[in-house]
Amino acid sequence: MTAKITSCLVASLFSVLASSTTLLADTSPTLERIAQRQTITIGHRESEVPFSYLVDGQPVGYAIDLCLAVVERISEQLEGPPPRVEFVPVTPVNRFILLRNGEIDLECGVTTSTSERRQQAAFSYPHFLTATHYVALAENDINTVADLAGRSVVSTTGTINVEQLNELNRTQELNIAVMLSRSHDEAFAMVANEKATAFVMDDILLASLVSAAALPQRFHISEETISEPKPYGLMMPLEDAVFAEMVNEALYEHYHSGAIQALYDKWFLKPIPPGNRVIGLPVSSELAAIFERPDAYAH
Repeated sequence: MTAKITSCLVASLFSVLASSTTLLADTSPTLERIAQRQTITIGHRESEVPFSYLVDGQPVGYAIDLCLAVVERISEQLEGPPPRVEFVPVTPVNRFILLRNGEIDLECGVTTSTSERRQQAAFSYPHFLTATHYVALAENDINTVADLAGRSVVSTTGTINVEQLNELNRTQELNIAVMLSRSHDEAFAMVANEKATAFVMDDILLASLVSAAALPQRFHISEETISEPKPYGLMMPLEDAVFAEMVNEALYEHYHSGAIQALYDKWFLKPIPPGNRVIGLPVSSELAAIFERPDAYAH
């Protein structure tokens, strides 16, 4: 093959790749925004151990690592240099607003995918399953939901757990005084300082808070659940099917390559920063099934 023919083939190939990238951007407002800014903006939480939290001012965690793997896969499909990653802190209250306004491209934390929320945002394949429980001081013998009757119970504003608590209160006529906190740390401290009898939240987040407490044995996480297990997903802009498909393809590849098991072990079974504590939560059979067939859980 002559050098001239080879040169023409290479030029044609680059032309096709450039056209494909342009087509992707044209059909995806999120990819177009990323291409224009040369930046992909990731929304993160500041204290959701081990999913998304800060260590020495830098976002780390299971969901963060998963998002970075997705970004790497997307970067391979885009023309030009890889986009810069910019992290933006989000809260339960503002995460949907920032996503809707285009201030973040992908939210990487502990947002539960529900039918109501899927009217506001798109969600990726699940990356975790959690059910709602409550934590109380062990000395108070709060062992059932019925034991919460007439007591003060806190949950974090902007979460589905508040809705679940209010629904429980209505349907079972428990006369609970529902309190709202600005953060999970604040709610947990209210239980520790006896300003609230219990804190209603996702079981994994409660387990993380208890494991980090100075005296974990002071606390008891309920065996009885307040909800069925629900999935966490990476949150994406609504009505951008091209971007959502790219994110899910990246997750599918990560799950089926076996990389997800190493990532899960890193954050749930091994010592994690900053204090080298161990969450100690093996992959459940339900979550393993999702990793095996994530497309079966698509919405």
